Amino acid sequence: MITSGSRSFAFGIAVAAVLAFAAFAIPVRAAEPVFPPGSNIGLVPPPGMTVAKTFPGFVDAEKNSGIVVGTLPITVYDDMEKTLADDVLKKQGITVEKREPLQLTIGKGLLVIGTEIGQDKTKYRKWLVLVKTSDRTAVATVQEPAQSNPYPDSVVRASLATIVERQSIPDAELLTLLPFTIGDLGGFKVAQVIPGRVLILVDPPKDPHPAPAPDSPQYDDARFIVAAMQGGPTTDEDRANLARVAFNSIPGIKDIHFTMSEPIRIDSQKGFETVAQAKDTNLGVDVVVVQWLRFGSGEFLQMVGISRADVWGTELSHLRSMRDSIAFK
Repeated sequence: MITSGSRSFAFGIAVAAVLAFAAFAIPVRAAEPVFPPGSNIGLVPPPGMTVAKTFPGFVDAEKNSGIVVGTLPITVYDDMEKTLADDVLKKQGITVEKREPLQLTIGKGLLVIGTEIGQDKTKYRKWLVLVKTSDRTAVATVQEPAQSNPYPDSVVRASLATIVERQSIPDAELLTLLPFTIGDLGGFKVAQVIPGRVLILVDPPKDPHPAPAPDSPQYDDARFIVAAMQGGPTTDEDRANLARVAFNSIPGIKDIHFTMSEPIRIDSQKGFETVAQAKDTNLGVDVVVVQWLRFGSGEFLQMVGISRADVWGTELSHLRSMRDSIAFK
C-alpha cells in the first residue's frame, strides 16, 4: 500500500529527476567576449581579470598579470611577424620557449610563448599573439609572474582562442576615451578619436557639391577638431602668441587670409578667437577656418572649425553650439 507520505516522497523524487534532466537539457551559455573601451579586438578574459582602466586590455592587479590588445594596419602584418623571430625577441630580452601557428575565427596567425626579466627583476611568462584578419592586424600580449604562475597555459590559451573583432566602435564609447565631454554634436559625426587627446567630427554634405575635379572625393561641409592640452600661457600677450602659432599648425589649408584675431571669453573663461579665409590644400575648395582657444586651470582646449565657404553662415552656429557644450571632466 502506498501511503500519503510515500506518495509525497515519490513525488519529490520525480520533481528532482525532472529538474536534474532539465539542467542537463538546457545548454550553458558561453561567456561573451569583452571589448576594452575603444578597441576593435575583444576576448573572454580568464577568470579574475577585468577590463583595465589605463590601457586597452585586462588586468589582475592582485596577481600582477594582464592582457594588452590592439590593432595595426593589415599592411604591417609581414613586418610584425619578423619582429617575433627568435633572434629579434632575444635582443629585446625575451627568451622564446615555443612558437606555433594559430587559427582563430577572425583569421590565421602566430602564437609565441616565452619568458622575460622585467625592470623589477621579476621573471615573467609571456604569450605573444599576432593575427591577420580580413582588414587589420590584431595583436595581443599576455604577461604573468613566472614563479607564481597564476594563470596556467591551458587557461591562457582558452582565453586567446576567443579573440574576436568588431568592425566599428559606437560613437558614445569613443567619446568616453576623451578628457572632456561634448554635450552637443550639432548633427556632426564622429570621424576619429585619439584617446586622451583629440576628437575629430565631420558634417558630411547634405547634397552633393560640384566636384573641383573629375573623380575628386566629396568635401565635407565642415569639420570640427578639438584637442586637449596641458599647461597654457598666463598672460594676454602669450595667449595671442600661442593662438598665432597654433593656427599656423592647422594642417590641410593654404592661402590663408586672416579676418579676425582677438581675445574673447568662452564659458566664463579666457579665450582667443582667430578667423581666416583659406583654401583646402588637396582640393582647392574655398573654406573658412575658425580657431578657438579656451584656457582653464593648468589646461586648455584648441577647437578648430573648417567649413566650406558657401555654407559658412549655417555651419558657424553649429560650431559655436559644440564649442559652448564642451567641458573638461
